[in-house]
Amino acid sequence: MNNHLATTLAGSAAAAAVGLSLISPAAAARPADVPGSEHTAPPLVIGHRGAAGTAPENTVAAFKDGRASGADFFEIDVQLSADGVPFLFHDDTPARTTNVEEVFPGRAADPITSFTWAELQRLDAGSYFGEKHAGESIPHLDDAARIATPNTGVYIEIKSPRNSPGVEAVVAAELATDPRWKRLVAADKIQVLGFDEASNRTFAELAPEVPLQQLSGSVPGAATLASWAGFADSVGTNYRTLTEQNVADVKNAGLVMGVYTANSPEAVQAAIDLGVDAVTGDFPLQAVRHIEGREPFPGGSGLVIGGSVNNPAGDDVQAETGEYVLVRNTSGRPVDASGLLLRDAANNVLRVGGGYVLAPGAELRVYTGPGTNSADAYYNGGTASVLNNGGDSVALWSKRGKLLDVFAN
Repeated sequence: MNNHLATTLAGSAAAAAVGLSLISPAAAARPADVPGSEHTAPPLVIGHRGAAGTAPENTVAAFKDGRASGADFFEIDVQLSADGVPFLFHDDTPARTTNVEEVFPGRAADPITSFTWAELQRLDAGSYFGEKHAGESIPHLDDAARIATPNTGVYIEIKSPRNSPGVEAVVAAELATDPRWKRLVAADKIQVLGFDEASNRTFAELAPEVPLQQLSGSVPGAATLASWAGFADSVGTNYRTLTEQNVADVKNAGLVMGVYTANSPEAVQAAIDLGVDAVTGDFPLQAVRHIEGREPFPGGSGLVIGGSVNNPAGDDVQAETGEYVLVRNTSGRPVDASGLLLRDAANNVLRVGGGYVLAPGAELRVYTGPGTNSADAYYNGGTASVLNNGGDSVALWSKRGKLLDVFAN
């Protein structure tokens, strides 16, 4: 563990609550006490893949949203192109978030790392999120340093290192030699992270001065945590699996506790209540507003997501009774729900057709699969499930592109 970080955390309860660096300007500006939380200082907020809830993930647009949110960091995923260029992309293939089939027919299932940097630059990585972002390109690693500031730093996840041999050395060299990255490292505004323990150990040897986070789907036992404490500064895990005992175990090992991907204000608060030090999510602006005690979705129409049925009895997209998201009118007036868009964390989209005006207190079930539309049910007619059975987050957008609510279960 980095000595400067260990000393900071051990010597200050407030710093321990804030977590992975000295209290940042963004965090220091927030109130010291959050209703419903036992913390004396707020956790760090990290924008996931930039701010993947409001812009196409791992693009400059998302990094700018993350910076504008007031978050302490935004997170990126780095891989190496076929010719060794560090680029920012999450998935192992280009199929989900690019127009690869149009540009390179037949290569949608190819490893993203099999593309050269020049080929990657021909792909559109923004249109999948909406026309507004058409033409967003796949960024170079250094594009993130260009967007970052002394207030909003960068979490650099080394993604699928087995597909990018030598990526640890490339990242370490960039952080040590590029003036923009060097300034961020000196300001404690960089952290490297990854799921692959061997890769993390390699990076720790190359750049011991850079804080390092070991990611894991769940918190392991004390022996493993003690081992991780030999090279890592923190642990990041899925907030859905976290328990109060997990948090205690991590902190007893001398490590900082972070969670991903807490998207709704309720999920953020649940993590805070467990005592975490850092919260990563797709909607950093809404997380910051919640932590500051402000309305996360100001100026809304009164339409919210009241719940979802992710795993109904039978098939998820069976006719009439498959999976659905529940939209509720919480206002005291009728609200037109026509044209609403529901987008989950993987950018699966459900829509509401025309003619749906919800009375005060009324609810509308928005189904993925086929069925008979009625006053309280709209069917998208899809043939594949959208909602993760183990839990998902869903954002509600107006037809004019205003974010109205985020729900997670």
